[in-house]
Amino acid sequence: MKTETTKKRLWRTILVAFSITVFLGSCQDEFDQLLGICPEVESTNPSDEAIGVQLNKTIAVTFNDTMNPTSITDASFSLRVINSSGETENIVAGALSYDAATNTMSFLPDAPLAPNTTYTGKVEPIVTDLTGNVLQTPYIWTFTTGESPAVIATDPEDLSTGNALNKAITAKFSTSMDPETIKASSFTIKAGTTTIAGVVSYMDSTATFTPSIDLLPATTYTGTISVEATNTDGIPLAEEYTWTFNTGDAPTVVSVDPKDLEKNVAGNKVISAIFSEMMDGASINASSFTLKTGTVAVAGTVSYSDLTAVFKPLTQLLSNTTYTATISKTAKNPLGISITNDFVWNFTTSASNVAVAPTVTSTDPLNNATNVALNKVVKATFSEAMNSSTVTGATFTLKQGNTAVAGTITYSGTTASFTPNSPLSPSLVYTATITTGAKNSAGTALASNYQWAFTTAASNVAVAPTVTSTDPVNNATNIGLNKVVKATFSELMNPATISGTTFTLKQGANTINGSVTYSGTTASFSPSNPLSPNLTYTATITTGAKNLAGTALASNYVWNFTTAASNVAVAPTVTSTDPVNNATNVALNKVVKATFSEAMNSSTVTEATFTLKQGNTAVAGAVTYSGTTASFTPNSPLTPSLVYTATITTGAKNPAGTALASNYQWTFTTAAVVAPRVLSTDPQNNATNIELNKVVKATFSELMNPATISGTTFTLKQGANTINGSVTYSGTTASFSPSNPLSPNLTYTATITTGAQNLAGTGLAEDYVWTFKTLTQQSASFVDLKTAGRFGIFAATGISNNAGFSEIRNLDVGITPGARSSVTGFPPAKIINGAIYASDDLSPAGVAAMLVQAKKDLTEAYLFAEGATSPAPATVAGDQGGKTLAPGIYKSNSTLLIQSGDLTLDAQGDPNAVWIFQIASGFTTVGGAGGSVILSGGAQAKNIFWQVGSSATIGDNTKFKGNVLALTSITMNSNATIVGRMLVINGAVVMTNTNIIEKP
Repeated sequence: MKTETTKKRLWRTILVAFSITVFLGSCQDEFDQLLGICPEVESTNPSDEAIGVQLNKTIAVTFNDTMNPTSITDASFSLRVINSSGETENIVAGALSYDAATNTMSFLPDAPLAPNTTYTGKVEPIVTDLTGNVLQTPYIWTFTTGESPAVIATDPEDLSTGNALNKAITAKFSTSMDPETIKASSFTIKAGTTTIAGVVSYMDSTATFTPSIDLLPATTYTGTISVEATNTDGIPLAEEYTWTFNTGDAPTVVSVDPKDLEKNVAGNKVISAIFSEMMDGASINASSFTLKTGTVAVAGTVSYSDLTAVFKPLTQLLSNTTYTATISKTAKNPLGISITNDFVWNFTTSASNVAVAPTVTSTDPLNNATNVALNKVVKATFSEAMNSSTVTGATFTLKQGNTAVAGTITYSGTTASFTPNSPLSPSLVYTATITTGAKNSAGTALASNYQWAFTTAASNVAVAPTVTSTDPVNNATNIGLNKVVKATFSELMNPATISGTTFTLKQGANTINGSVTYSGTTASFSPSNPLSPNLTYTATITTGAKNLAGTALASNYVWNFTTAASNVAVAPTVTSTDPVNNATNVALNKVVKATFSEAMNSSTVTEATFTLKQGNTAVAGAVTYSGTTASFTPNSPLTPSLVYTATITTGAKNPAGTALASNYQWTFTTAAVVAPRVLSTDPQNNATNIELNKVVKATFSELMNPATISGTTFTLKQGANTINGSVTYSGTTASFSPSNPLSPNLTYTATITTGAQNLAGTGLAEDYVWTFKTLTQQSASFVDLKTAGRFGIFAATGISNNAGFSEIRNLDVGITPGARSSVTGFPPAKIINGAIYASDDLSPAGVAAMLVQAKKDLTEAYLFAEGATSPAPATVAGDQGGKTLAPGIYKSNSTLLIQSGDLTLDAQGDPNAVWIFQIASGFTTVGGAGGSVILSGGAQAKNIFWQVGSSATIGDNTKFKGNVLALTSITMNSNATIVGRMLVINGAVVMTNTNIIEKP
């Protein structure tokens, strides 16, 4: 028998395969006769289930064969929006076309697609190829358009007040925008209807409007971002975004000494003026504060401190002579706002020109005060500056009966302080004395000794905080269904103890879901959903709520209220005040505030509807409104030890025009002096495991005089050794930055002395001291990427995404000196909340310089990591898979590998722990069963640095952590992800397939 040759068998196999292919891919008529190959949809653009699709997208369908153009009609294709019930909500109108060269049908919508919407495309089985073969089944696919960008933050903030006149206005977007659409027509600033001239720029998701000239003081401005602004996908804002802000009021002179037209002024008089707010000390000088007799200028020195400008004549003033003092318009506040007009006043010296004796104007404690704390610092304030060398232990004494109390004397501003060496005894009367040995700067003594007495408390018992007011009040009715429930405490509380556990709301036995926040002295409960109508609710603050000293409420505080029958108009209410009703010991420079239950119409919150009186005498002041809070700022300090009454009238209305149901009144009593306090510190007292580069901070209970926050009043010591460092002050926080890293495993003591004073010149009642202990073992120094830290990918020659939908999240992509043409594969790769920057970008301006600086910073970081020696590097080699490494420096003299298992980095409870891997040559991770980096013990990816002397490869499916600083190149294999950065100095970064880079 003849055997079949190999060649014949091969041909027979090919023929069979071809026959099967033809049969399976063929169209058949109703008699199952073959007609030819069936047309099919080969691909679509957008692809099935694509997201983030542009709104101006042309929809494309590509077939596997040349189609009959006459079968491409409106009946053969549709694009529609289908709701969750499967019903068509909208059919998109547009124009169909067909390109025979590419076998592609295109649909161009008549109008842009809607943002954040899922569309369904359908090709009907009536389209045919040139031989008449028809599509066998409908082809259906879906895609979703991108979300509209949004303005997520502005500076100044909406409704903010007191903004600088030279302010650059910014708006930050939720995503990268098309710079071409951020321009003068899409970003405008107006004062009323007047458009402000300025320059608009854009960088890093932020638009900036720089006014051509300074803004006007005390003026309301409106910022607008129009829907002309679009993101890089061409999607515009969903709606126009507007916000308003106010510039600061002009400062004023609120009081002078001597007073205007005062007579018989002493010849040794020091002239002073007090402003309504803090001023720029540099603007208070011999040019802006002058003294003249006629046209002859008086020589003198000018100083400024604590709202007060002082002119001290160099010689005695002439007797029986009229002098003119002037504060000119060049005097400015820190925002650059000048006083509106020159402030001028006159006074006449006495005929005899006798010296006027200084006096004691106030004391702390007050005369005959009771229940005084045992650790009290006793103070006396004078009518003028004193010669500090005459204020000593000989002229300022404290006695219990005839027994002198030992202590130290300090003098600052116009205040003398006596600090006892040990706590006072309870329930005893003490007498303080300032003798006639105390003299002013001219050598004039007190006319007589000044004495006052006070009684100490029975003991230093902790006083429990209380709930002073609630909103709604107990048993309130007709409460709105969207009510935010609030409770105001008698003092500052520990925010960590104000939570959903300690502040609850119930309807019967049912707990209401909601979120709890805390600000100032007020806790707020915001229900997740509207309350039900016509029901009684019970709110509770438990004894788990504690003050800053750790003292809890004495018992649970419970109150009830009943909701309205429906969401009818509910009158706004005053929910809290500052000071609270019947408060005592209120500061003389107090800004009086009232917080409403809802936003009010600011035009109805004015000096006519918000008043302050002492008895029947109205206090002059200015009223401002922001958020839900109205503020009354007196033009001059309040008088000590008097009762004041504040009133909000029914003229105050919400935006719907609903007024308060009745006038709201509250009273408070001023004090001679209110000492500022340290509210919190960082680190906390007795904290351990503190990092060695720690900036030590203290936050005060009120604004302090920055001139009194210095290296003298804020010190850090290790034992008896003073630590060198710099002290800064911002807001209400003082910061001490050590000049060198702290030493490990040592206890440090920080101190804020009584020399730290508030704006009224009042110092802390006593030195505030706290301690902390540094880390037992020194961690490696943090590698500061500086401006390179903004990038998730940075390269020199090329950046590519070879395949798949890779994503770079919350980071930018940069290349220099490579050009934008060297960045490929974007899309399908996407950058979320970031942008691509290339050295040849012309817009926005400054990109090339920015990239050069980033590369310089990257190179410096690489060299720092490569040369780090503290702590001493541990030598490693080969495969690190399956190991657990503590913080530190690990040095490999050749290549390094993570292969046989995952590498765990354990911070051992230190969230600031740093790892530096010094790899002389290549670095590779092998994905799959091993090769990932696992973090434990509080370790953070941002603190991990891989310095690679050549190239790095992140293997398939690796879950990697840290910042890779490579000299030559970095490759991410398929499905590898990284929480960190891929930064290359000399070469390229390659993403192979569907990689994710997430900001650490």
